[in-house]
Amino acid sequence: MPTAIAVTGRELVLPPPDGQTPSAVVLRPPDAQSLDDALAEVGTLLDQQGYLVVLYPAATPAAVVRRLHIVRSVLESDRMALLPLELPPLAVAVLARQLRQLSVSDFSPGVLACAARLLSHYIHAGALLGSVARLDRVPVSLTSHVKSWVPGAHFGVLAHPTPQLVKVGGAAELPAPGYATSMTVARGQLNSHGYGDGGAGRDDWVTGALAPAWGVRGVEEVPLPAESARWWGTPKLIEFAAAIPDLSVLYQLVASVRREECHWCGFELIGDRCAFCSCPVARGDEIPALLTSQRPALTSR
Repeated sequence: MPTAIAVTGRELVLPPPDGQTPSAVVLRPPDAQSLDDALAEVGTLLDQQGYLVVLYPAATPAAVVRRLHIVRSVLESDRMALLPLELPPLAVAVLARQLRQLSVSDFSPGVLACAARLLSHYIHAGALLGSVARLDRVPVSLTSHVKSWVPGAHFGVLAHPTPQLVKVGGAAELPAPGYATSMTVARGQLNSHGYGDGGAGRDDWVTGALAPAWGVRGVEEVPLPAESARWWGTPKLIEFAAAIPDLSVLYQLVASVRREECHWCGFELIGDRCAFCSCPVARGDEIPALLTSQRPALTSR
């Protein structure tokens, strides 16, 4: 049976790259939908689609996460996977689109759900910020905090895969992916004045400086997710996420990982635990390292 991909906000549903990629289901928060309606909606969806994989940032408000667990518990469904991700909101949207692309392939629901952890390693997610004073999800030095109060100071921040912060206009640069990517950009409330290097506007640092330095194949602009300002600690931001655009490469990455069978629920899986029941792989020898500390090698761009 097919597998549906769900997210917790409309801004997390990015435009499909082709005519075959299905859309994502948007699960509404408790203040926008009653529990009875949520149960009916998800129950119907499971009947129609068979399986449901829900992606959401780990920083999602507790009430929304509680609702997801209540729905799964009341429905007593083992066909609904809840996957919190340590990624900024825009990166979650990019990952959800990748899973939507793969959902039409021959991967089983268990493998598709587990692929979220694998593919997240290949997303370079960050933002251009007007202040890091309230940024608590990326390590920030005292010096950077002090500089953030200086008028005109702006920072390029990489939150994933390796946190890093640089002052825009300085000598330091954010490390580029070692493989071909395209970039998705979402603009917040930063204006278009110069960012301190005597050249382009602040808006252009991401698309005019960072994107060329990273050698991205293309840039797509989308609306800013509603949770982004809270995640980054400021509405004055431009969020970006660089990810692998080629479906054949994504498929190869997932297909190359050793598959296991969950000894608890029977789902096929890749990595060290089942995405549907969270049960770890039951064997004492080598645990697949591809989703924990290592990543499959990609050809350099």
